[in-house]
Amino acid sequence: MFDIQLRSLKDALVDPCCRYVPSFVSPLHVTVAAFLCGLVSCVFATKQEVGLSLVFWALNRLLDCLDGALARHRKTASDLGGFLDLLGDFIVYSLVPIATASGYDDKSATWRAVAVLEATFHVNNFILFYVAAVAEKSQVKSAKESKELTSLMMRPALMEGLESAMIFTLMLAFPNSIFTLSWAMAALVSIGIVQRTFWVVGALAAG
Repeated sequence: MFDIQLRSLKDALVDPCCRYVPSFVSPLHVTVAAFLCGLVSCVFATKQEVGLSLVFWALNRLLDCLDGALARHRKTASDLGGFLDLLGDFIVYSLVPIATASGYDDKSATWRAVAVLEATFHVNNFILFYVAAVAEKSQVKSAKESKELTSLMMRPALMEGLESAMIFTLMLAFPNSIFTLSWAMAALVSIGIVQRTFWVVGALAAG
């Protein structure tokens, strides 16, 4: 919901860091490091190590911001880099609720909540990439021409990157609340699905 509005703030905080990254460290290296930190965070979540899980989650978020900024700083941004960045994000985002639930709660009701959340992720991801396909086919402004934070055009919605990161942080910090947080996030993602579906239907009907 606030991703595009906060773009300038993110750039102001992260872009100056690029000059301190050694030349032998490429944006792809940073992307891989972010992904690994996300996986390690999930591993610690399953072991009920809240502090370490949050540390590696914070590193994942920081590095996830840095890789794109570094690529733009060095003028080496590429579709491959954008693809790998999003792939890593989607994998880690899918694992956080599962890792948190497996570490702290084995109740069937909790797993149903996590299952519903994961289902909304799948539907939302389909909608996101259909939005990108429709935008490209209808020659709507591309991600490079807009203020999008990612390499694909993603229509604004109630639940975006910032909001997702905040809820995942709450899951890792307060694992006993995984049931409530999963249902809450599933509801917010579902609202975003409806918002973007209306855009897709409108774009296809107009085309």
